[in-house]
Amino acid sequence: MRSDQLPTVAAITMVRDEGTMLPRWVAHYSRELGADHLVVVDDNSEDGSTDHLPCPVIRLPPITREFEASRMGILSDLAAMLLNAYDAVIFTDADEFLVADPDRFASLRHFAARRRKDVVGAVGLNVVQLGEEGPLDPGRPVLDQRAAAKFLPLMCKPALKRVPARWRWASHGIMAPYTVDPELVMFHLKFADRGLLFEQGEHRRRMVETDGRAATTSWRLGGHEMMTLMDHIAEQGRSTTLEPFVARPRMLKQVVENRPDGSYRAVGAGQMQAMERRPLVGIPERFRGRV
Repeated sequence: MRSDQLPTVAAITMVRDEGTMLPRWVAHYSRELGADHLVVVDDNSEDGSTDHLPCPVIRLPPITREFEASRMGILSDLAAMLLNAYDAVIFTDADEFLVADPDRFASLRHFAARRRKDVVGAVGLNVVQLGEEGPLDPGRPVLDQRAAAKFLPLMCKPALKRVPARWRWASHGIMAPYTVDPELVMFHLKFADRGLLFEQGEHRRRMVETDGRAATTSWRLGGHEMMTLMDHIAEQGRSTTLEPFVARPRMLKQVVENRPDGSYRAVGAGQMQAMERRPLVGIPERFRGRV
C-alpha cells in the first residue's frame, strides 16, 4: 500500500521533566508517523526536555485543578480537535511505545489502515531489567537490551481512536467500547532500568508532596520502594525460564469491562501489585530493534 493511501495518524503525549524518555518517544513515533504529526503537551517542564523538539509543543500554564481529571480533559479535547484533520489519534505516556506486529505491518499507519474500529486497545507489556542486564544504553534500541516483560491486563489501554470519546481513568479507560487487539503491543518502559526508575520514583514523589498530584497512585511511592520491587523481579528472573509471550484472543477478551458510568476500562490488579505477582515472559524476537 502506498504511503499516500494510508490513514493519517497523530500521536500526542503530556510530559513534565521527561528528559530521558521523551527523546525516545519522539524518535519512535517520528519513524512511525512523521515528526510533523506528533504533539507534545508540556506541563511546566524545568529540565529543558521540550526545547528544540522537531515536533509541535503546547506549553501549559500551571494546572490549578485536580491533576488527573485536568490531564484527561486536556488530552481528550486535543485529540478531538486533531480528529478534525486526522483519521486517528494515538495517546501514550512518554514511556509507552506502540508497535504493530512487525510480521504483519510495516508501521502504525499500516495497522490503522487494516483496523477500522472506533477505538483499539493495545496489549500492555511492562519491560523489565533482569539482574544480569546492565543500564540502558541511550544509543541502542531498548528491546535489543532487554529480554523480559510482564503482561499486565491493566495496561491494555485504549491507545488509538478514530472518534472523540473521552479518555478516563488515567487513560486506562474511555467512554466508548473497545477491545484489545493482539497485533498491537504497547511496550511500557517504566521498569526497564533500575537507575531511571529510582530517579523517576523520587521525582514523582516530590511532585505529590509539592502539589498533591496523583497522590492516590504509585506516584506517592519513592525510589526505594521501587528498588524493592525490582529486587523481587530480579530474583524471579534467576528462577524463571522465559517463554516468548503470545497474546491469545480468548485471554484478551477478559481484559476490558463496561462500567456503570458507561466507560470501558482495562481491569486487573494495580500496577505495583501486578508487577510483583504476574509471571515474567520473553519479549518475542520479531520486536527487537523496534523500540
